[in-house]
Amino acid sequence: MAVFTDFTFESSTGHNIIYARKCVPEGEVRGVVQIAHGIAEHIGRYEAFMSFLAENGFVAVANDHLGHGRSARDATEKGLFAKESGWTYAVDDMAKLHDMMKKENPDVPYILFGHSMGSFLTRTYIIRYPDKYDLVILSGTGQQSPLLVNGGYVLANVLCLTQGVGAIGDTLSKAAFGSYLKKIENPRTPSDWLTRDEAVVNAYEADENCGFVCKNGMYRDMMQGIRFISNRNNLARMDKSKPVYFMSGEEDPVGEYGAGVNRAYKAFCDAGCTDVTIRLYPHGRHEMLNELNREDVYHDILHWIESHLS
Repeated sequence: MAVFTDFTFESSTGHNIIYARKCVPEGEVRGVVQIAHGIAEHIGRYEAFMSFLAENGFVAVANDHLGHGRSARDATEKGLFAKESGWTYAVDDMAKLHDMMKKENPDVPYILFGHSMGSFLTRTYIIRYPDKYDLVILSGTGQQSPLLVNGGYVLANVLCLTQGVGAIGDTLSKAAFGSYLKKIENPRTPSDWLTRDEAVVNAYEADENCGFVCKNGMYRDMMQGIRFISNRNNLARMDKSKPVYFMSGEEDPVGEYGAGVNRAYKAFCDAGCTDVTIRLYPHGRHEMLNELNREDVYHDILHWIESHLS
């Protein structure tokens, strides 16, 4: 039986404590899978997936990003990476967790799994730290147009200056997520775009650490991060030999119903990456790990990892 362990480490900010959790298999360790969660959620939502990985021989590890879950000490920190350089700190925290886990498991493959905002953080990570992973899986990602991203970044900067970095980002939240229900007929909740599984949506809606509106600074940092990963010169810094797996639902508004995922896939191919796979699930929404067919999704991920272990 896999065993969960909670632990903490000092953030790259130098004054925050990051909460983390790992699930370790009973027998031989085949590899480490490090998970980066999405915006306005926490690593507790990945427990079933982490258990599945551990049952199949992989150490699964994740941390609550700055401003999320148990890494947010109070209401002033919730929904904010940092007043400045927040995106950099969040990525550097991922690197710190990698280094800790690599010391514990030095001779096995290291796999990164990033979902949604976590996929954007992961895409930044593989540019900045091309030697700190072996495989990468990008879930619920996208590739917005430069005009849209730059416009969002300008708006976020204006609101940070006029309202404050730590002000609740209602305007930016509506701009980012306001259209996500438009293709869902008769939605039950504001979160129906996440998955067709009503029980998962209900749990998300009831969780005070999920679905909250982040601060202006968080949205600014995310726009800055998306600008960074969209730059061709930055993409050229990736290790082109490292395998990449894009996975998403065809009904995911974050990936523009497949179009944005395909653009991201093409950007990696154009950058010279030699082993890139894309999988779009029919009828799937944003969280394929929580979709009605999640058991198939879990096994597809495992199969892709195993096919590259040799």
